[in-house]
Formats: sequence, structure tokens, C-alpha cells
Amino acid sequence: MLIKQWFDSLVNRAVSLVVGAIFVSALLVTVSNFLLSRSELEQQARNQVETIASLIAKELDDKLALRLEALSHVAQTLTMSGDVLDTRARVLIRRQTALEHLFDAVFLFDENGTIVAEHPEKFGQIGLDVSGREYFRRVSSTLTPVISEPYLSHYQKKPAVMIAAPVFDHRQRFIGVIGGAIALDGDNFLDQFINLRIGATGYLGVSTRSGFVVVNQRDGAAMSPVRVANPVLRDAMEGFEGTVEARDSGREKTIMSVQQLTQVPWFVSAVWPSREALAPITRTVGAFMWVLLLVILLIAPLALWRFRSLMAPLKLLGNQIRERHLGMRSEPVHVSGGKEIRQVAEIFNTVMDERDDVLVSLAEREAFFRSLTHSAPIGIVQTDVLGRIEFANPAFEAIVGHPAEELTNSYLSSRVYEADRLEATTGWKQAIRSQSIFRGRFRLEPQSPGQVVWGDVMTAAIQTPEKSLGTITVVRDISHELAVEEALRSEQKRAETILGVLQEGVLMVDVQGVIRFANDAACRLLGAEGDCLPSNFFQRVTIEADKREMTREDFLAAENLISLYVTLRNASGEPFPIDLTMLHIRQGWEDERLVFVLRDDSERRRQEERLSWEATHDSLTQLKNRRAFNASLISCLGESPRQGASSVLMLIDLDHFKPVNDEGGHLLGDDLLKRLADLFQDSVRQSDTVARLGGDEFGIILPACGMARAEALAERIRAEVEALRVEQDGRMFGVTTCIGLTELSSQDSGPREVMARADEGCYVAKSRGRNAVVVVPSPPAGGDAGLP
Repeated sequence: MLIKQWFDSLVNRAVSLVVGAIFVSALLVTVSNFLLSRSELEQQARNQVETIASLIAKELDDKLALRLEALSHVAQTLTMSGDVLDTRARVLIRRQTALEHLFDAVFLFDENGTIVAEHPEKFGQIGLDVSGREYFRRVSSTLTPVISEPYLSHYQKKPAVMIAAPVFDHRQRFIGVIGGAIALDGDNFLDQFINLRIGATGYLGVSTRSGFVVVNQRDGAAMSPVRVANPVLRDAMEGFEGTVEARDSGREKTIMSVQQLTQVPWFVSAVWPSREALAPITRTVGAFMWVLLLVILLIAPLALWRFRSLMAPLKLLGNQIRERHLGMRSEPVHVSGGKEIRQVAEIFNTVMDERDDVLVSLAEREAFFRSLTHSAPIGIVQTDVLGRIEFANPAFEAIVGHPAEELTNSYLSSRVYEADRLEATTGWKQAIRSQSIFRGRFRLEPQSPGQVVWGDVMTAAIQTPEKSLGTITVVRDISHELAVEEALRSEQKRAETILGVLQEGVLMVDVQGVIRFANDAACRLLGAEGDCLPSNFFQRVTIEADKREMTREDFLAAENLISLYVTLRNASGEPFPIDLTMLHIRQGWEDERLVFVLRDDSERRRQEERLSWEATHDSLTQLKNRRAFNASLISCLGESPRQGASSVLMLIDLDHFKPVNDEGGHLLGDDLLKRLADLFQDSVRQSDTVARLGGDEFGIILPACGMARAEALAERIRAEVEALRVEQDGRMFGVTTCIGLTELSSQDSGPREVMARADEGCYVAKSRGRNAVVVVPSPPAGGDAGLP
């Protein structure tokens, strides 16, 4: 609470803003400098660690190379026979004084790995067999100088490294090994290496790639396994060399550099904790923060004093404004001080002058409002915030039947019928709270018993930004309108009842296609289960007329349509043949409507299709009749000149069909004719035409078939008909055929000439004993055809 009160003062806020700006600016500068300095200091630390590791690695390589070279040189001076070497071994070793300063101990081994001499002799290793040692096996096998892996020596089990070189006789035959041992915890060059430090907490280490620690400044352990959990050490064992950030076993962040040795498979690791490496920048930041705190303590009081002196005229201005508001001051306010404070005073004076003008204008408008509402034809009522009537015009007096004197100071809600009063009061209160307009229809208190007055009421709040002043309500007597609407609803319900029982679908849509009315028959055609409102008619169906889809724009642009035959497909893809009538209502107006009458024409079209089929087909065999056959023949004659192969007409006349009818009966004859019709239809192509021309006469049109294929087909048909038998009462019945073939020619003037030639072929077949196929050639150009 005290902090909130303190910040209520603009002076205190300004001081806080200045102090905050200084603090944020200083903080940004500090953070920027810290990040830049940290980056530079970190790079310097990495370079320093890398330099130390490189120097140590180079120094170790040089010292190991020196010892390896010295030992190899001594081995070359020991060229002699094996017996002499064994005899003079101790003397020879004691003479190698140069090696005493390079190694902790020098040994001479014979060719079998037995120590024959040592210096100094305090270790007592003479006679010891070291043939199993790794360094001896490598020297004896490779016959080259080697530097061994760290091992535990036989003397007190101390860790050591052996540098060994082979010894040869005058014939270059291997006769032994001379070796120099370096104790990993002894007083030698490794001990000097251990004493080197990186800062106060940094440390160095030397390890082998095979995973053993040679020297470790941190814990002094030698011959211990390398911590493979450290990914940098694990990579160093694989040959990695470089400087990276890592974490030690205590999860502390460190800068670590790894350098590989060239003389041996060892590597040097230099580690410096980042906390110590970056300590200078941390101390610098701490010092800067103390300086910043001191600066803030000096500037804050000075800023507080300065801002208070600048804001003093504002306090005087506030007192003058209060006096002007209370009426204790009539002259304009005036203060000295800064430009902004003087502008506030000028603006206040301007606002006061404008307020006076507004008050005068409001009085004039009120007078105009009362004059205007007095002659308005609708009721207008003004109330206060409690709903009490302050003003009511004569039209409202006439609606409720009470004079203005009775209405003034009475509650407007008391003029609403009691059953509707709660709804009206709730709506008025909500309109005042939400600053919205409330609309409703209510019954008003009757002027006389048995009379009901309905009012269309609209209420809006009268308010300023500071408070609500009341409401203005407009009331319109709609009793007569409601009576007319009720009559219209009754008529509409009767019309909907009539439309609902119609078999035709009737629907009305707007110009966008949204269905405004649809009877049950229309919804069924649209594929809607139940009510199909308010879906879009043109989205639910597609309408095709003359093989073209009609769109919404087509219907809007068209005049009234009467009995237009169309195909309607609903959303489920079901097609309906429809007799469509469409009428415009209020065409060209904003509320234009389209009325569709849809009569399902499926039954009539099925009847027409049935009659059309019966007129062109034989009812017994379902084949085309003579009329349809002649039409197909005329069409084929017209297309024949444009076809690559010739078209052929085949006439088939049945032999011995009358005995089947006479002896077996007409039912048996009909059954045989239907079987023959199926046989003919199955034998030809889909493009061919098969027809029954008479009682026992059939015709087949073969477009673009060619005479050779037609003759083969005729022979097959003849043979299959001959093989066809029908059994009845133990007797077998059958027929044969006489088939006449002729090609359609461009010389033919009509179907009669072609039919005559094919018919002539049938007569010739009968004259030759029946059951035969006869080809009648077409007439040549300018001549007549004759049979062979």
C-alpha cells in the first residue's frame, strides 16, 4: 500500500524513471562488456592452455628422443660376442656414466631376457627373467629401440617406463638388450613436469592411448585407468588433438587441451577450470555494480529535488481548477511554470468556455425535442434512471388512454400488461447496463376491460461518458398490424396444407438459390429426408435440358418457363424426368423469388418409351420388326460409300416351319422362333441389326463386314439352325434355313432393290433343295447382276 501511494506522485514516478533508465543503461553496457570481455578472456585462456599443453608435449618428446638416442648409441658400442658380453656385463654397465643422469636405473639383458647386470646394483634384479615383459618381446621381435607402456616394476611394484635398445655382435646377431628405466614417481624429468601448474587449480596429465595414466597432477596416480567417461579423453585415445570446453569429474566446467606425442603413443592433457580462468571479468563486473549503486544513491535525491521544483506550479493549477469548478472563481485559471503546465491551463479555460456553450445548446435542443415529439405520430416517452416518466407526447397519451398529468412521475413499467411486465423490465435494465437498444412487443394496460393494445417498443439509454441519465422509449400501436398478420398466417397455413397434399413438388427460392419454402413432394425429389430448408436448391440438384446443364443464372435471366421437359439429378445422383414450370415473383427487386413446380414425368416417359419400343420390335422374339429394319437398312445404304469394307444384307427363310406349328402346336412354334432369335442375336456383332420380317422370315444387316466374313457367318448360322432341335412328347422338331446374301451397293436406289436381290438368293436356295446359302452379287455400274 505504501509503495502504491508513493508511486501515485508524478514526481516519484519521474525519479523512478530516471533511476531505472540509468540502471538499465548501465546494466546493458555491463552485460555487453561482460559478454565481449568474457569471449576475449575465454579465447586467451584457451590459447594459454593450448600453448602449455603443446610446450609440455614438445618437451616430453625431446627428452624421450634424447634418452632413446643415447641408449641406442650405447647399444652400438656394445658390439661383441655373447660370451664376452655376459662376462663383462657389470663392468660395461658401470662405465655408462652418461646414462646415470638420464635414467633411474640401467639394465643389461641377455638374449633370453635374463638380467645380467644393473646400475646401480641396489635394486637386486640380477638374474631376474623379464622375457615376458612387453618391452623385451617387442625389442627381440622387431630388433629396434622401443619405449614401453607403463608397467609395475619388480622392485617394490613401482610404476615405471622402460626405454630399451637391442645389442648385436659383430655378425649383427641379436645377443641381448640394454634398457633404461624411468620411475614414474621418481626424481627425474617427469617429476619436474609434475611441478608445473596452470593457475591455482589447473593441472596437467600424461596418458597412453591404450588407456593408462602416466602422470596426473590432480591426484598423483600413475598406472591407473584413464577416465573414459570423459568424452575428450576418450577421443584423445583415438588420436584427437585440440582445445575444447569440457566438464571434470565434479561436473565443473573446464577448458581442456589435448596434444599428442610423436615419440610414443601418449598424449598430454592440460585442464584449467573456467571459474578460475574467467575470474578477472567476474571481479570487474562486481566492482562496476558497486560504482553503479553509488552513482544511483547520489543522483536519486538530486532528481527528486529538481522534479518537485518543476511540478510546484501544477499543484497551484489544481487548486485554481477546483475553485473554478465549485464556483468560487469566475476568472480563467493562470499559473507560471513550464510550457506544458501553461498549455494545461489554456486547455482547461477552453474546455470551460465550450462547456458553457454546450449547456446553452442543450437547452435549445431540449426545447426543439419537446416541440418535435409533441407532433410525432408515434408515442415517445422519456424516463429517469429509475424508470419514472418525465415526458410523454400526446401520441403516447392516446395509446395508453391517460393524460400527461397522470403519467408524469409514474413508472413506465406500470403501463405494461402485468403478464408481460417482468420481460419488459428485464429488457430495459439490460439495455441500460449494456448501452444497447432494446426492442420488444408487449401488451399495454387496456383503456377499458376486454380491450388489448399491442405496442412495438424500442428503448435506448440516455447517458454521458460519466453516468446514465435515463431512457428514451418509442411506442407504436401495432394491434391492427397483428390482426392482419394473424389473418395472413391463417391463409398461409391453408395454402401450405393444400401444397402439402399435391403430388407435384412446389418450392420457392431467393435469387441466391436458398430454399424459402418446399412441400414434401419437392423435398423427396431433392433427396432430403424431412425438411429441406434452408439448403441451396442449385447446390442440391443439377437440371439438364436439351443435354445442357441449366444454372442459377440461366433461370434468373429467363422469362417464366411453362412445361419445360428436363432431367433433375439430386445430391444422391438419382435422376428424375421432370415437367418443370418456373415463375418470377417481384422480378428485378431485391426480394425477388423464383417459384418452381416440379412434376415427376417418369410414368409418362416410361409409357412413351414402351410404345416406341413396341412400334419398332417384334413382341414374340424381342427383335426389331420390319419397319425398324427398313430404317436401319436405309441408314446403312447412306453410310456404305464411306466405309472401308462392304456392308452385307442377309435374309433368312425357315424351311419346314409349318409342320412344326401344325403337329407340335403354336406354343412349340413360338418357342422355336424365340430360340432361333436368340441364336441369331448371339451370332452377330453388337453393331449388326437382327430383325423378324414376317412369320418365318428374318433379316440381318452387317455394316462394313465384307462378303467373305458374311458368307462364313451365314454358313455357321445355317449349321447351328440345322443342329437345333426342340423336344415335345418324345418327338424332336427342327427346321433348316435358306439364306440369301447380297452386298449393299452405291448403285442401289433404295432398300427395295437390295431386299429383292437377297430374297432372290433365298428362292435359289429353295430351288437347290433348301438348307443352303446363296450369294447374289450386286449389279455392276451400268448393268444388271445375274446368278452364277
